[in-house]
Amino acid sequence: MTATFVLVHGAFCNSAVWGSTVRELALRGHRALAVDLPGHGLAATIPAGYLGAQDAQALATEPSGMAGISTADDVAAVTDVLRRAHEHGPVVLVGASRGGLTLTAVGNAAPQLVDHLVYVSAWCCVDATAGEYAAGPENATSLLSHTGLVPLGDPTTIGALRLNWRTSDPAVLDRLQEAILADGTRAELLAYLHAQEPDEALVVDEAATRADAATWGRIPRTYVRLTGDRSMPIALQDRFIAEADALTPDNPFEVHSLDSSHVHFQIHPERFVEILDRLAERVITAAP
Repeated sequence: MTATFVLVHGAFCNSAVWGSTVRELALRGHRALAVDLPGHGLAATIPAGYLGAQDAQALATEPSGMAGISTADDVAAVTDVLRRAHEHGPVVLVGASRGGLTLTAVGNAAPQLVDHLVYVSAWCCVDATAGEYAAGPENATSLLSHTGLVPLGDPTTIGALRLNWRTSDPAVLDRLQEAILADGTRAELLAYLHAQEPDEALVVDEAATRADAATWGRIPRTYVRLTGDRSMPIALQDRFIAEADALTPDNPFEVHSLDSSHVHFQIHPERFVEILDRLAERVITAAP
């Protein structure tokens, strides 16, 4: 028997960010797949004004293909994958950054399909909403809001939050480097940004993405702290862990720490996969 790792991406990206991780898991003998949430990956609608020389006016007004996509759509898509994967053995659901909202919502809705949850510097809302955590003191040192990337147009008109990841502004690129990949090279940053998508869904179900002790709370879980993360400060990561452990003290997080920025562990996943590799053995042993 082998475990299947199902990996969920964060905001403005797609399954491609997990390519190196999936490869490393496969080379270690594990089943692994990365999902594209609805409206992402090959299902994404890229605004015409985003390509080539770019058209600022079109970017500010062109409706988004993400319009109307919500947490419920993400849960339905991931649950369908989990249902099929679970036919072949235990499943470990992994999420990074905003992907943590999807992990929690799926754990609330279908705990029977998940044998273990792994949050990697990911949102794990317990006592507050994502917006409240973002405005809280633990997130005050986040550099994400200081990169110089601003929404292109009115999100309510476009139907999504739209950012220009293909900027050539050296000052913005410097701040992005510091915020998400201070421990990487400029070439790695540009390659990562090249895979980013301009649009992200606006609709987050605050109730669905807050942990439910009766369902989500019974799934064994791991939190991987990224100690060099300047997008999601370590103080916020630790708050998520503490509140979740208080919610279900008999089922606390197993906690690991990696010296990594927000995305370095995906570009160079060897140490992260070592954690998953050891976890797989326990998940298989615990499976009925």
